[in-house]
Amino acid sequence: MKVIWNDQIVDRSEVKIDMEDRGYQFADGIYDVVRAYNGHFFTLDEHVDRFFSGMSKIDLEAPFTKDELKSRLKELIEINKIETGNVYFQITRGIASPRDHIFPDPTDVPPVFTASTTVVPRNQVKMTKGITASIVPDTRWLHCDIKSVSLLGNILAKHTAHKKGFDEAVLHRDGIVTECSSSNMWMVKDGTVYTHPDGNLILPGITKIVLLKAAEKAGIPVKEETFTLEDLKQADEAFSSSTTVEAMPIIEIDGVAVGQGKRGPVVEKLQQHFVAEIEAQCGSLTVTN
Repeated sequence: MKVIWNDQIVDRSEVKIDMEDRGYQFADGIYDVVRAYNGHFFTLDEHVDRFFSGMSKIDLEAPFTKDELKSRLKELIEINKIETGNVYFQITRGIASPRDHIFPDPTDVPPVFTASTTVVPRNQVKMTKGITASIVPDTRWLHCDIKSVSLLGNILAKHTAHKKGFDEAVLHRDGIVTECSSSNMWMVKDGTVYTHPDGNLILPGITKIVLLKAAEKAGIPVKEETFTLEDLKQADEAFSSSTTVEAMPIIEIDGVAVGQGKRGPVVEKLQQHFVAEIEAQCGSLTVTN
């Protein structure tokens, strides 16, 4: 398997990450994940824009332009013959010694960039049947809009849900639902879709952007406003969204059915429009739902 290491495409075995890399020691870095279907990237521009935005928010200067990054990522999936799968790419502030909380001079310490690919088919069974979730307090930091490699808070939340036998964690701050541990969160009530507005408490999801456009095309009203755990208990439908899960129905929360306890008509319609957008960018998909 070939990977990107700084400005080269090499065998994975050739990559060496220094023990004093600031990504390893401080989680001082930014990452993103972009999906490919039929060997073509889906929403690549949006993912690269978010990646650069994240770097800007932590004062990390990219060693490449957006076009150079996109060209290299496309080269990587071609070399690895990725049809349906993910590309993970990450940049850290680099290798600085001695260890110091203060940012090193970027002229002396160049950033370290890596990217890798994984074959990941669409999980059409789960997209039809849905998943379960558990409510977990959102105890993460207050810069959730930055897609930082520091994901320990998210990991702890998902692990808490998994220990109880659930697929995902629905996070809340003082009763206000924010997002899930690795995806944005949505609920449907009386035909209207609700989702937390963008800001520092949630990640601005690329899939969220696509679904908002899909809802507009489908004539489904959407309100980007906060909702509570009590609101969620009364929801007709609920679903999460991310690059890897697309629009994923949540049919049960802490053992209690959401609505009818199965994928509802609103999320099903949004899934159909989402697939249409994928096909517009990447070509026809085989859908067996």
